[in-house]
Amino acid sequence: MLTWWCRQGERWEAVICDGAVRSGKTFSMGLSFFLWAQACFDGRQFGLCGKTITSLRRNLLTELLPCLRQLGFSCREKRSENLLIVRFAGHENRFLLFGGKDESSAALIQGSTLAGVLLDEAALMPRSFVEQACARCSVPGSRLWFNCNPEGPQHWFYREWILKAEERRALYLHFTMEDNPALTPRIRQRYRRAYSGIFYRRFVLGEWTAAQGLVYDFFDRHTDAPPAPPGPFARWRVSVDYGTANPASFGLWGFQDGVWYRVREKYFDSRRAGWQKTDAEYADDLKDLTAGLPVERVIVDPSAASFIETLRREGFPVVRAVNDVVDGIRVTADFLKQGRIVLCRECEDCLREMELYCWDEKRGKDAPKKENDHAMDDMRYFAMDLAGESGSGFAATCVERAV
Repeated sequence: MLTWWCRQGERWEAVICDGAVRSGKTFSMGLSFFLWAQACFDGRQFGLCGKTITSLRRNLLTELLPCLRQLGFSCREKRSENLLIVRFAGHENRFLLFGGKDESSAALIQGSTLAGVLLDEAALMPRSFVEQACARCSVPGSRLWFNCNPEGPQHWFYREWILKAEERRALYLHFTMEDNPALTPRIRQRYRRAYSGIFYRRFVLGEWTAAQGLVYDFFDRHTDAPPAPPGPFARWRVSVDYGTANPASFGLWGFQDGVWYRVREKYFDSRRAGWQKTDAEYADDLKDLTAGLPVERVIVDPSAASFIETLRREGFPVVRAVNDVVDGIRVTADFLKQGRIVLCRECEDCLREMELYCWDEKRGKDAPKKENDHAMDDMRYFAMDLAGESGSGFAATCVERAV
């Protein structure tokens, strides 16, 4: 990775690094990119792209810029312009920062003329943005630099770039955790324990594998669902997946000795009952679930606008949930395996769904089946809220690495 561009006569016009998390691919690619740019060009513009500019700074530049300065680089960042100016060995170049969050992001990079572009976590960016970034590299000698963690085998980047690397004259390098000398065997083992199923195969083994089977395949209700511990609990929260025609699920979470326990729940299936509840009736259910408890927040399905307004009028401290399904599943799985959240035996509907919640293998992208997922959704909302609060949950993964 560090030397591929130094070799005279090499025919590679791009480099692709994929593989396991914490394998060193991002840092080594970033270092090599700046060495190449400063050695081969002067007075040119380059592109640095991430899912968002914030994640790009966090995942790449925070660790890389101090290292470059130690090597003698002068790095001056103009944050308001999303611009980095770098001087080294008499050469000065400009590095523009771009976020490739959605389809509209392609317009941000359109019109730029670049001598090279680095796309950090390319598999998380829309195809239109990646192709527009590549099209901007029209300077003679320009090259394309991609890194990513694996997704599914039908992902466009895997099919169009990795499988066609030779045809596209791209050097393909696959990284494992063993390629990172900074990781001790104990740390590697920690990451291996942190994941299971699809996430283990992608993030630890570095495979482009399809999502299949149970979502939480590691969970066993007989060993992983203890009775609710006796009080007192220091804090209380509620997570809500709202439904009218579909079931509604409310989970009550209590905090004790560093662990959040799902101690009680309410679950209402209008189809099974033969009638639907109103927002006011659901608010009464929430009052019943939390009677006498100092609830610090109620985390609610963000699409339930009318119910959120009803709860606010009733005096509940409501926050809108983060509804990123796959990232939320990963964070929830991390917290369950770490023991930071525990499902108690009394939460029968949540435990029932845990045994039925599975990936939809017929869909072209990662997605669970839209059935037996209501308690699963409210649990995911709770986990994502907790992760956003603590900034943890093994964030150095493929789906925007800090959650």
